[in-house]
Amino acid sequence: MPKQPALQRQVSEAILACQDKKAEQVTILELEKGSGAFTDYFVVCSGTNPRQIQTIADAVDERLSALGLQPAHIEGYKQADWVLLDYVDFVVHIFSEKARQYYDLERLWKSAKRLEPEAVMAAAKARRTRTGAPRPRKKKA
Repeated sequence: MPKQPALQRQVSEAILACQDKKAEQVTILELEKGSGAFTDYFVVCSGTNPRQIQTIADAVDERLSALGLQPAHIEGYKQADWVLLDYVDFVVHIFSEKARQYYDLERLWKSAKRLEPEAVMAAAKARRTRTGAPRPRKKKA
């Protein structure tokens, strides 16, 4: 499978994990080649308290682990003000509201293309449908 469709699926799964745990203001930034960016995408979202921020991080890690993907680096989990999950080709940022306003990644990376979560997920789903790739199975309760 080419890298781009696999990458879109991975980003889509990260978005779904964030949404499943009621993350707020989920935003995807597609970083431009040649912009000095060290990754292709940022998934940025907010949690309302430290426990929710950790829960969102756990959900992303669990969902992507099911695809065989492990983070290269995790930062800020214990403090749960800004948790960063680095998957090399994309990075998931989970902020408290205060930290998100302070660091303002959307402004810092204003040259990045802002994508709607639904558009990323729809593109990944369309590619899976065309290629006949299996969908991830949900765990039975």
